[in-house]
Order: sequence, then structure tokens, then C-alpha cells
Amino acid sequence: MKKTFCKIITLALMVGFGVVFCLANPSFAEEESGSTEAVGGTSISLSPVSNVLQLSSNSTYNNKFEVKNEGDSNMEIEVYAAPYSYVYSEEEDAYKLGFSKENNFTQISRWISFKDSGGNWVTDRPTYNIKAKESLEIEYRVITPDNIPAGGQYAVIFAHTLTGTVAANGIKTEASPGLVIFGRSIEGEAITKAEISDLKIDKSLDQNGAVKSNFYASAKVKNAGNIDFNASGKLKVDPIIGFGSYETPEERGRVSVIPETELPVYDEWEDSPSFGIYRVSWTVTAAGETETIEKIVFVNPLPLIIISILLLTFIVVVLIIVVRRRKAHQSKLAV
Repeated sequence: MKKTFCKIITLALMVGFGVVFCLANPSFAEEESGSTEAVGGTSISLSPVSNVLQLSSNSTYNNKFEVKNEGDSNMEIEVYAAPYSYVYSEEEDAYKLGFSKENNFTQISRWISFKDSGGNWVTDRPTYNIKAKESLEIEYRVITPDNIPAGGQYAVIFAHTLTGTVAANGIKTEASPGLVIFGRSIEGEAITKAEISDLKIDKSLDQNGAVKSNFYASAKVKNAGNIDFNASGKLKVDPIIGFGSYETPEERGRVSVIPETELPVYDEWEDSPSFGIYRVSWTVTAAGETETIEKIVFVNPLPLIIISILLLTFIVVVLIIVVRRRKAHQSKLAV
């Protein structure tokens, strides 16, 4: 009887410690298809949206892309190349995509020219007219200088609708879909180096800053080399107590990180359960580097606390009944 009594007490203490642990963790203890840009009554698409070029010095590369006027009126567009780079914002503590900052990796934007309507190759902004619901094929070429830097070169070609030529309901509108050029020098040393940091498994916030129960994981990936690479993250959630599981789908988009840039990698289980205990892992991979963190996550532990208290109460009641019956049995035997 003493052994049974000790087992019951031990079980009760374990449940009690479980309740205390829950109370201490009340919240989360844890080549491509074309692009279309529509603004107002303007709808214009560009295809493809990216192109990869293997570059060598003193060479010429001819390519073309298609621009389609998907609107109901004729439009005039201008085409131009711009640097494709990121600029660090101290206010937001993040890198923001920009098209004006030049560096050693954006020189290709000055090597691009276009064939204008008269058949001449020009580097300034040629203009073209496209009738409603029709497409136009535009040729461009890249001419590299005698010496090109090792690593990557990045630019974006914009097809920009001109102000004053497109109107929707009397409102002047503009749109600028783009084609990203990923140039990769075959000369010199290509250095691929990723730095992965700030791995987190946290709560998700809505647009108003309110906490949601969704599982959310994030990290930062910095390109410390001279060539672009893809970074990806895999969030994996398995239930300990609760329902449902999650793993980042294979088809989820990867993040392309160009040199001198640090970008976020993240994933979210948007329809995650509102109750349970889960084992969560977050793995980020980039340029041959991999970092992983793991957590045991409590989601909305109030039901767990209530169940634990009820279970503890039940055990105590059973214990009292057993002890009283034991005493009554011993009293009868004594008589």
C-alpha cells in the first residue's frame, strides 16, 4: 500500500510541475513566366522576368523580351536599364531594393543597349508604341568591356508606360514591369559565401500588431561573396499534444541574395492550431551553409492548465478515498 501511495504522490507532483511550467510559458514558449503590372486602366506585361548570362570580356550577347499591352487603349512605352541593388535603411534596419545605387556589381547596367523603332542600337531610353491587346518584341544586347570584374553583375530592364499617353477614367497612370539580368563572369574567382544569423521561432503579428497564434520563423542571410545565391528556409512542426503538422512546401519561393546584401528568410504556418504543444524546428540553407534551431512550443496553454488542475484534483480526491477506505478496512480488522 505504501508503494501505491508513493506512486500516486509522485504522479500528482509531476502534474503539478507541469502546471507550473505552463504558467511560466503563457504564450509561445513555442526561365520564368512573365509578370504583369496593372495600375488604374493600364495593364502591361513583360516576359521573361529574368535572364541569366555567362559573361566574358570583350563579348556581345544578344537577347529579346516581349511586352504586351493588355489594356483597352494604345500605349507608348520607354525602355531603359538600371542598376539592380539593395540599399540599407537605418530607420527600418533592413535592406530595400533600389534602382539607382551603382557599385562594382551593377556595371552591366551601362553595357546594355536596345534596338529602337528605326533599327538602331541606342543606350538612351528608346520609345515604342503598342496597340491595345497587342505585343511587341524588343531586342537588347550586352557588350562587355575588355576587362570585367569577377563574380556577378546585376541590372533590371524596365518597360515604363509614359505619362500622358495612357489614361483610365481621366486619370493618368503609369506602370513599370521589369526584367532582371543576372550576369555571372566566367573570368576570375567566383566567391560564394553566406552568413546566416538571427534564427527565430516566434509569434506572428497581424497588420495592427496584434499577436496571432500562427507559427512564424525568420532569419537573416548575408551575401559576403561576389556571386548571387539562393537562400531557403524549412519550418517543421510536429504535435506532442494537439492536432495537425506542418512542413514548408518544396515549391515555396526561395530568396535570391546578391552580393553586399542581407535579406530576410521566413515562413509561416498560417492556419496553425490554436491549442497544443508542438516540437518546432527551423532550418535555413544558403550557399552550402545550414543553421537550425529547435523549440518546444506551447500554443494557448490555458486549456492545458485547466486540464492539469482538473487532473490534479481528481488524483487528490482518489488519493483521499483510497486512504480513508484503507483506514476503515484496518479498523474493521482491529475489531
